[in-house]
Amino acid sequence: MHWKGVSLLDLAALVQPKPEATHLLCYGYDTYTTNIALEEALKPDVLLVHTFDGQPLQQKHGGPCRMITPELYAWKGAKWVKRIQFLTENKLGFWEGRGYSKTAYPWRNDRYSN
Repeated sequence: MHWKGVSLLDLAALVQPKPEATHLLCYGYDTYTTNIALEEALKPDVLLVHTFDGQPLQQKHGGPCRMITPELYAWKGAKWVKRIQFLTENKLGFWEGRGYSKTAYPWRNDRYSN
């Protein structure tokens, strides 16, 4: 898959979140939210994608902007992104508030909250 977009790490360098920020909450136009620890969100492979296979990202696939989090379960990658909020504490997103893992590491079988 050939995604093209802006690194969340680069975006954070521009907006300069406060030093006490520990998490972010990503909001979609469909009212979906998801939380991500900054430690994970600021990895160089986390992208705000606008292009797929050389074409603008289609709305049915999350366009015009979708977050890709390759090292986490897919629900951490919000579609139809409209807002990203840097937080000083963890706030549960849509699935996390319904019992899904707050961290979502697939290699640790970390799908549900304890």
